[in-house]
Order: sequence, then C-alpha cells, then structure tokens
Amino acid sequence: MANESFRNRRNGFETVDEGFTKDKNNNSGWGKIVGIAVAVVVLIILVFNSTYQIREQEQAVLITFGKAQAVTEPGLHFKIPFVQKVKKVNTTIQGFAIGYNINSNEVLSEESLMITSDYNFVNVDFFVEYRYSDPVKAVYASADPVNILRNISQSCIRTVIGSYPVDDVLTTGKNEIQAAIKEMIMARLEQHNIGIQLVNITIQDSEPPTTEVMEAFKAVETAKQGKETALNNANKYRNEQMPNAQAKADGIIKDAEAQKTERINEATAQVARFNAMYEEYIKNPTITKQRMFYETMEEVLPDLKVLIESPSGDMQTFYPIESFVSLDTTGSVNSGTTDNNKAE
Repeated sequence: MANESFRNRRNGFETVDEGFTKDKNNNSGWGKIVGIAVAVVVLIILVFNSTYQIREQEQAVLITFGKAQAVTEPGLHFKIPFVQKVKKVNTTIQGFAIGYNINSNEVLSEESLMITSDYNFVNVDFFVEYRYSDPVKAVYASADPVNILRNISQSCIRTVIGSYPVDDVLTTGKNEIQAAIKEMIMARLEQHNIGIQLVNITIQDSEPPTTEVMEAFKAVETAKQGKETALNNANKYRNEQMPNAQAKADGIIKDAEAQKTERINEATAQVARFNAMYEEYIKNPTITKQRMFYETMEEVLPDLKVLIESPSGDMQTFYPIESFVSLDTTGSVNSGTTDNNKAE
C-alpha cells in the first residue's frame, strides 16, 4: 500500500484513501472544539440558572413542581435549574392614582365624577398606597392583584362619597371620609385575601364639576366664613359683657338679701312688740285699749288737741299742753291763759 502510494505520487497522482484520512482527522478536531464549546455554554447556563439574587426590598416565590414557597431572606440563593422557578415580588410601598393621570396630571372624569348624598356632583381625586404582604398569594391568588385593589377602591370610594353631603366632601369632612374609605377597603381586602395590603388612601383634590357650580360653592364658603366671623364677634361681645352683667346680678342679689334680712328683723321686732303688748293687754285690757287708741290717734292726727273734762264739769285739760307764753297777731308777747280760766 505504501509502494502504491509512492508510485502514484511519482506519477503525479494522489491516493484517495490518504485524502480521506486527512479529512477525517480534520473533522475530528473541529468536533472536539464544538463539543467543548457546547459543554462550556451548558455549564455557564447551569451556573447562572442555579442562582438568584434577592434584594433588600424584595421577596421571592420559589416554585418546585408547581408547589410555591416564599423566600424572604435577602442575598444569593440557589435553585435546581430547569426544575425550580423563581418569581420576585417588590415589597416597597407603591401607589396609583384614581381620578387623574399620575404622569400627565390630566383629569379622568369617568373615575373622578361622583354623586353625593344630597344629589350634587363633585370631582374627587385619590391616591392609593399599597404593598405586597404575602408574595405567594400575590403571585397565585389572582392574576392582577393591583387591578383588583383598584376596583375595590373605586367601589368603596363611591359608596362612602354617596353617603356624605357635598359640603363635607369639599370642606370639613375629608379626614372622616378618608378614614371611612380606608376601613372599608381593608375589610374587602381581608375577604379577598390576595396578598396585597392597603397602606393609605388620601384625597388629592375635590371640586365641583363646572365653573358655575364652583363659583356657587365659593360663595357658600364665603358665607360660612362670614357666619363664623359673626359668631366669633358675638362670642367676644358676650365674653366682654358677661363680667359686668354678673357683677350687677351679684349686687342685686346682695341688695335683695340685705332687704330680706332687714325685713325679717323688722318683722321679728314687730312680733316681739306685739307679744309684749298682748301680755299687757291680758293684764289690763281696758287701760291698754285706751292707751293704744290715744297713741294711734296721736300718730294719725299729730295736731289734734284732746280735751278732757272732769265729771263735775269744773275742770278741763288740754293735750298736748300749750305753752303759757305765746305770740299774738301783732307780734307782742302776752301771758297765755288756759281756756279753763276763761271758763271761770
């Protein structure tokens, strides 16, 4: 065989079997290179597919033959390639808007327009904050838990807004409305149990739907402020006048109490005098009666002259006794005489 090859080369021919042998050796070399490259690629895929990283604000769901398990520890973790799958869940506080576009700040009337308990229309915008509380339920309990939360929030918002008058929605009742909506949403989420938790819900803005209505509400608000100002002024005036009025009332009460005490004392004294007089009357009724008559007449008719005549008629007495010296009409002093002497 070697001689034939030599002869063929000498005659300018090449042996077919030798060329075939060279090609076979070349193909074997390339096959080894490709095999090594494939093995390296497979090894790299296996290495990178067997680990996964959990960040600080993340949780993962490790799925093994359809069975889910929560992985909450941050850091590098291992899994079986092509057997176990990993789905990550962001546990930071996230949010979405209701009633407006959070990017363009454009009002969405189909979400913001609502009706109140007194049949008024109002535009109310909300911002909802939430976080995933259970990664397994967040992945498997529903296809889109955030959309479910949005629908629940819109339903609860309309229910609560429909139970309040428009004045409360626009002015003083916002905090109470927010608390009622939050409580209702949390109760609904607990019933659905989809692994998502409501953090907070706030009213961003509330206003009437048209310019005319807005102006009317502004007028109402101005009137309310005027009412509050008038009430404050009235309270101020009352606070200023109350001390003076209280002082006057105290003075009147003290005067009345003084008069009461005085009249009680006077009545007590009169009772004492009456009792003393009654005791004397019991002892000498006739004399006491006459004395009382004379004293009464003296008080009633102080200028009355009393003439007392003796039974014999020869003696008269005047009471009160006049002075023996009196002035006549001319102003001269004369000796006064009693009518008793004239009678003589």
